[in-house]
Amino acid sequence: MQSFLVQYPFVICVSIMLFAEVTKHFLEGTVHGIWFQHGGMPSSHSAFVASLLIVVGTIDGVGSTTFAIATVLAGIVWYDAAFVRSQVGKQAKALNILRQLEEFSERVGHSVAEVIGGIIFGTLLTMWMVNLVNL
Repeated sequence: MQSFLVQYPFVICVSIMLFAEVTKHFLEGTVHGIWFQHGGMPSSHSAFVASLLIVVGTIDGVGSTTFAIATVLAGIVWYDAAFVRSQVGKQAKALNILRQLEEFSERVGHSVAEVIGGIIFGTLLTMWMVNLVNL
């Protein structure tokens, strides 16, 4: 398994995202009774791009072009999750007041805390996995 992760480090990022997704649904379901909806703690998208940053920075170095691209991508994902999609949720709430035919999901994005939780979740687990496989 270690040689597989060294050869295919992107699997680390995908694993982190999947683990964050499972953790989120378990936490949100057991604590809040919200099962399999958008949003929630931790943000799996935030965990994924945080993991991607660490993996790319470890392999290519923080001065590389690929790390710069990963940084920009992470910033866009974090901004979208915390701010853009929250506005979509507010619009859905207003539309639900006016609705006639369809109910719109109001929980589309993440709170800033959920995004930060995803960043911390992804960072810590990725650092552990990178050290585990000696990447």
